[in-house]
Amino acid sequence: MNSDIVLAKVNAALTTAFLVSAPVLIATVVVGVLVGLIQALTQIQDQTLPQAIKLAVVLLILLLLGPLLGRQIANQASAVLDEFPVETR
Repeated sequence: MNSDIVLAKVNAALTTAFLVSAPVLIATVVVGVLVGLIQALTQIQDQTLPQAIKLAVVLLILLLLGPLLGRQIANQASAVLDEFPVETR
């Protein structure tokens, strides 16, 4: 197996992982900043409030986008497994 092929497959896998995790990470950062701003403005000092809200947002995004994100990962894995016998000859 050529090292260029391996590097291309790893690059594609890392790109897919980055794109799949991006919606959850972006939403978590935005919600964290908004909740922190609201806490600063209202002087609420509860430490569990931001964590609970971020957890709810992550669960909601995974429920809504989970099938789409899972399909992308499954397609990537399927392509790698389909090409594996050809590349290892």
